[in-house]
Order: sequence, then C-alpha cells, then structure tokens
Amino acid sequence: MSGFARLLFGRRARRRWIHLILGGALAMPYVFVGEVVIGPATGEQNVFGSFPLQLASFAAGLPLAAVTAALFPMTRPLEAGAARALCGIDPGVLAHGPTRTRAAKGRTAAWFTLHLGFGGVVSGMSLAVPPFAAVLIVLPVAAALRDTRLGLPEVLDNPWALALAPVAGSAMLVALAGCAAGCGALLARWAPALLGPTPEDRLAAAEARAADLAVRNRLARELHDSVGHALSAVTLQASAARRVLDSDPEFVREALAAIEDTTRRTVGELDAVLGVLRDGDAPGTAPAPTLAADLDGLLRRTRAGGPRVTATVGTAPESLPPLLSREAYRIVQEGLSNALRHAGDQVTVDLRIDVADEHLEIAVENPLNGTAPSRPGGGHGLRGIADRARLLGGTAEAGPTNGTWRLHVRLPMKGPRESTNDEGASVTARTTKGPA
Repeated sequence: MSGFARLLFGRRARRRWIHLILGGALAMPYVFVGEVVIGPATGEQNVFGSFPLQLASFAAGLPLAAVTAALFPMTRPLEAGAARALCGIDPGVLAHGPTRTRAAKGRTAAWFTLHLGFGGVVSGMSLAVPPFAAVLIVLPVAAALRDTRLGLPEVLDNPWALALAPVAGSAMLVALAGCAAGCGALLARWAPALLGPTPEDRLAAAEARAADLAVRNRLARELHDSVGHALSAVTLQASAARRVLDSDPEFVREALAAIEDTTRRTVGELDAVLGVLRDGDAPGTAPAPTLAADLDGLLRRTRAGGPRVTATVGTAPESLPPLLSREAYRIVQEGLSNALRHAGDQVTVDLRIDVADEHLEIAVENPLNGTAPSRPGGGHGLRGIADRARLLGGTAEAGPTNGTWRLHVRLPMKGPRESTNDEGASVTARTTKGPA
C-alpha cells in the first residue's frame, strides 16, 4: 500500500506533476490562437463557454506548438533542462545543445507537442477535479451545500448516492493522481528517445572532448618541458656549486646566477601556461621560447651546472618557421634535460642541429652511465618529444647505440603532412637502460 502511495504521491510523482502543469501553462497561448480559429469557423462568440469547443481550440493549437518547436532550435535545451530537473531522468541521456538536423527538430517537435498535450489535459483536470471532489467528500456532513445552486447531479438527492459521495470524491482524487503519474511516466520514458543526442551531437561532443584533451596534453607537455628542465638544471647547478663551494667561489657565483636566471625564465613560462588555462589566451604574458632567440641562453644555463655540452648548429635558427623553431627548442631542451638527468653532470653531451633534405634534424648524444641516478616514475619526456614530432609530421627515435645514448628527431621544414599518422612520431626504445 505504501508503495502504491509513493507511486502516486511520492516526490518523483509530484515533480513530474509540476512538469505537466508547466506544459499546460505553455499550452495556453496556443489554445488562445486555436480559439481565434475555431470561433469564426463555428460561428460561436463564446468558445470557452462550450467544453467541446474548448477541446477543439486545444487540438487546433497543438500543431502550431509543433511548428514552433521545429523553428526554434533552443526549444530542445530548454525542454531537456526541465525534464532533467523534474522528471527524474539521467542527465547524461539528454542532449544539451540546440537542434541542428531535421531529424532532431522533428523529434523535439514531437516531444513539445506531447508535453503540451499531456500537460494541458492534466492541468485542466487539476483545476476542475479537486474542487468537485472536495464538495463530494464533505457533502454528507454539509447540509447547506445540498441547498445551494452548485449544479450538482440530481442523483445526489438519493440517500444511497449521498452516502457514496465521499467514496466517489476520494476515487476522483486518486484517479487524478494516477493520470498525472501515468502521463509523467510516459514522458520520462520517451524523453531519451525524443530529447536525446543524435549521432551528429555525439560526434560533436566527441570532437569537443578530443580538442579539450589536445589542449590539456599540450599544456602538460609545456609544463613538463619547461618546469622539468628547470628543476633538473637547478639541481645540477646547486650540486656542482656545493662541491666547489670552498675551492672555486667564482664558479659558485656563476652557478647561482644561472639558477636565478633559470628560475626567472621558468616563472615567466609557467605564468604563460597558467594564463592559457585561465583565459584561453593570455595576452601580455611571456612569449614561448624559440630556437632562434633562446638557444644560446639554454646552452649557457645548462653548462653552468658543470656538464660539458658541445653544440654544432649547421643552419641559422633565424631561418626556421616560428612554429618549427618553438617546438624544436622544446625538443632540444627536453633532450638536454633528459641526458643530464640520467647521465649526470660529469659527461659530455653532444648536440647537433642541421637541415638536410628539407628536414630539420636534431641529435643529442651522451655516453651511457650505468651508475647515474635515475628518476622514479619518468618516461614522459620521450613521449612529449614524440607528440611534438607527430604534430609536425616528423619522426623521433631514442635508444643506445655502441655505448652511447642517442636521441634523433627529424622534422619537415614545410610543416606536417596530410598523411601523417601516429606511427610517424613513435619513439623507438631499443633497451630499458638509459634515459626515459
């Protein structure tokens, strides 16, 4: 019994009832338009004085409601929002955006017509049934009501009918609640099919998620390359300065100056990335470093930590396209950071940058050092290099060769090719030893 009562009068049933009454309220303008059509057509001056003409006006207004829903794309998100809030429907099964295709407009028009149709009927019943049912319930104990002109049926003058009037009134209220619950359940059942996303909507949502993921991955690469390199360089510089603190004060001063410069530049780059996160585009923040403008500073800060870095640049970095110059700087930065992090500060790192066959070639080599400290949880650097190479249509390979760890990246000078696939940037790790 309690379950039946919850079904008719529970929180979900009450909210769906409100949803139907909203539909009835939305139907009223269309009913008035239907009255304008039905009145002249039937020759009646007072359409609302006749119940059949009221129903005819209501029926004449529903097609106009369907046309309205089809013409206004925002009908679907508004109706979907009301259904989520009041019908107890899983929010994920309903569409969020406006209608774009003819099929979606047709389904939205069908839903809007059903909502207004069921809502108009239930709203009319909600206005008419409760007062009449209340009169029937109190009629046996309120003799004054029987003597008034309420238009009560003559059958209620019989004693047996008067005794059954409270039962009839209660049954009418239960029937009203049952009709509202049934109509609300039907609308909730049909909502996913009529207000749910179309295949085009799902494709657009997937593309939006992919674009958002691409931005997140790009920002993650920027943070990893800039902050990760800075931390590695500062660690090496501080370690080298500590070892010669008493014997070589000049080197210590250079190392501290390099630490200051590295951290200042990293804070600027971090501010630029955070600006993108906050505003989508952060005008006025520090520009991204490029190979043309910042290679010398990168080499100077790296050497300040003690390692020997030899650089051979066979082409003028100023001649590189801006995008290629920016991404190449990050690749060089991560390659040097990777070598120093895993090989230590007592090795020689060889950097070569050149152009061959309309491709920019970057190579970073260092001797393998089995005793060098390794960083737990690493491995993101090479994946970041691979992602950058893939976006530019190039290739990246990394692995040991004759006792030397070698990173080789090849990037086209003319930008990414249309046929570039994910395999074009795969990092070939030929062993598990060495940098990661």
